[in-house]
Amino acid sequence: MSQITIESILQEKRLFQPPAEFSQKAHIKSFDEYEELYNKAKANPQQFWAELAEKELHWFQKWDTVLDWQPPFAKWFVGGKINISYNCLDRHLTTWRKNKAALIWEGEPGDSRTLTYAQLHREVCKFANVLKQLGVKKGDLVGIYMPMIPEAAIAMLACARIGAPHSVVFGGFSAEALRDRLNDAQAKLVVTADGGWRKDAIVPLKDQVDKALADNAVPTVENVLVVKRTGQEVHMEAGRDRWWHDLEKGASADCPAEPMDSEDMLFVLYTSGSTGKPKGVVHTTAGYNLYTHMTTKWIFDLQDTDVYWCTADVGWITGHSYIVYGPLSNGATTLMYEGAPRPSNPGCMWDVIEKYGVNIFYTAPTAIRAFIRMGEDLPKAKNLSSLRLLGTVGEPINPEAWMWYQRVIGGDRCPIVDTWWQTETGGIMITPLPGAIPTKPGSATRPFPGILADVVDLEGNPVGDYNGGYLVVRHPWPGMMRTVYNDPDRFRRTYWEHIPPKDGQYVYFAGDGARRDENGYYWVMGRVDDVINVAGHRLGTMEVESALVSHPAVAEAAVVSKPDEVKGEEIVAFVTLEGTITPSEALNKELKQHVVNEIGAIARPGEIRFTDSLPKTRSGKIMRRLLRSLAAGEEVSGDTSTLEDRSVLDKLREGA
Repeated sequence: MSQITIESILQEKRLFQPPAEFSQKAHIKSFDEYEELYNKAKANPQQFWAELAEKELHWFQKWDTVLDWQPPFAKWFVGGKINISYNCLDRHLTTWRKNKAALIWEGEPGDSRTLTYAQLHREVCKFANVLKQLGVKKGDLVGIYMPMIPEAAIAMLACARIGAPHSVVFGGFSAEALRDRLNDAQAKLVVTADGGWRKDAIVPLKDQVDKALADNAVPTVENVLVVKRTGQEVHMEAGRDRWWHDLEKGASADCPAEPMDSEDMLFVLYTSGSTGKPKGVVHTTAGYNLYTHMTTKWIFDLQDTDVYWCTADVGWITGHSYIVYGPLSNGATTLMYEGAPRPSNPGCMWDVIEKYGVNIFYTAPTAIRAFIRMGEDLPKAKNLSSLRLLGTVGEPINPEAWMWYQRVIGGDRCPIVDTWWQTETGGIMITPLPGAIPTKPGSATRPFPGILADVVDLEGNPVGDYNGGYLVVRHPWPGMMRTVYNDPDRFRRTYWEHIPPKDGQYVYFAGDGARRDENGYYWVMGRVDDVINVAGHRLGTMEVESALVSHPAVAEAAVVSKPDEVKGEEIVAFVTLEGTITPSEALNKELKQHVVNEIGAIARPGEIRFTDSLPKTRSGKIMRRLLRSLAAGEEVSGDTSTLEDRSVLDKLREGA
């Protein structure tokens, strides 16, 4: 049993040093400085985090105990009083940042708004008072189902200000998915909009809320607040539904931040399980505030002159941590964009960078591969010279996509921070610090200071360099999830008992396969439930996908397995080709041989299926679970509420 690991077959030798001029101005200026920080945190994690908490955040009352660790349940800064809305807004108002742009917003049709810290504080206080008027009290949970507009961030900060936990549900989810999440969270009020713009069309959010709440399906919801965004006619239920702008008119702009206990719940965010009901990931106040603050500051090397843009939706953890809470806690200028590349403007991302002089651009590998398919002419037509740092988030990035990103978008001058983390971790865990750590395409490099990561076998034994295994974290960290909402047993089973404790030492099981190289760099190989067992060899899907994407004809690839009587499992690759290239039997053979040439005969796909597009979640992750079912000729089952475009699945079925 202990010998079961994952074989690593991808070799990547390219190494990129941080640009000297970047390092000179960076918060963390050298690898030696990173190592000193890392070793200090490893020697005494509690002292490391306590010093940062005292220096970086405002406290109404200092804590009594840094960490109370009753495995697997952690409490950080016990006895402390703090408010994340205060740390994001109020404390900047006594400094020159009062009139600095806090939030720049660009709507898909081209409308825009900029809110300074003083203006954002005023809007948040007014909406916090609206919530209070409607009977929302400390501890009441508020559901937020919004487009990417400033009111989404305002609603989150207003909830945090009065101590009402929020549960943001991505605006692309169906009425059924919304209903399930509101019910599980026992939401008292829902904040939504008439609609939002997405790819040249209006997403009818209010209609979905009406369907979710029909027939008293969510009995805890007493009020629905509606922002007027798109202006189309919507049904307003008498006694339940109210317009945001009507209530805001008379609201006071004075609303002191509620001193919150460090461990008071800040939000519940639902993440899909492979089967059954979604998991409500619980994050609390102080530890999350500190962890998102420090990771944003050091990983994105935030400077006061930066315009910082994370392209995620606020409905995902990336939007929570790296659009709203992390940047604003640091007093940064954070950009929020409602739109996405679309037929009327495929190059819209580059328009936004040019228009606002964006300095830091943080997006997903899925988006980068989509940009590659669109070609280099679109970005090259725009002035992207303001960029100084690029980032990736969401899944491992293929080395060739990394190289394209560096060359075409970064102009060979911008460091790339390839970040590994999860909804459950609250913030980034493994990442380069851009002024300090040399980068390798496809590797998230080193753990953030204070994160004690390892790669182990199923019995918890370290597997050593170059051996694939299971990615774990050996010590609590402030941003960690506290539990699964209303289901502590599921929390324990899912994250803390998969790898059994050794000598009473619990490890957090991330669910990802990984390997570590001779430099201590981590290579994340994808979800362990995506591992393929070919003739006794356990292979990670990411490495085979990277080999395919390195072929000039391939834009994107997803690799899964199907049962095989001889080998146990056979590799099936779903491949999307570059724009003008058409599928052929010759290309099919060429791609199989290309994989053999890149990583060996063991990884040769048994079957390659060409497809125009892949089934993805609305956050851009490929749903390999669905592809596995299709490859095996099985019915697709389990939770498909996160699927962005169901027609992709239908086309794949037809082509099977």
